[in-house]
Amino acid sequence: MSAKYTRLTQPLVREHGKLREASWDEALDRAADGFRRVTGEHGPWSFGMFSCSKASNEVNYLAQKFTRGVLGSNNIDSCNRT
Repeated sequence: MSAKYTRLTQPLVREHGKLREASWDEALDRAADGFRRVTGEHGPWSFGMFSCSKASNEVNYLAQKFTRGVLGSNNIDSCNRT
């Protein structure tokens, strides 16, 4: 017995409670607007990042650079240290 999985081929955004297909530009703009709105209303400390030990060192480095440099938060952790 095999399971069939389908992959998403383009981003989805929620509009009026339902998901619809969107362009990458629209999806990334919505994500950036969400980060801006939350950090603008509650400050950069309201954002936290958790990265994975299975990710490469380069990906974990980029995650901490984004969190600290772009969002201004030092709230970053990973399971690398456990």
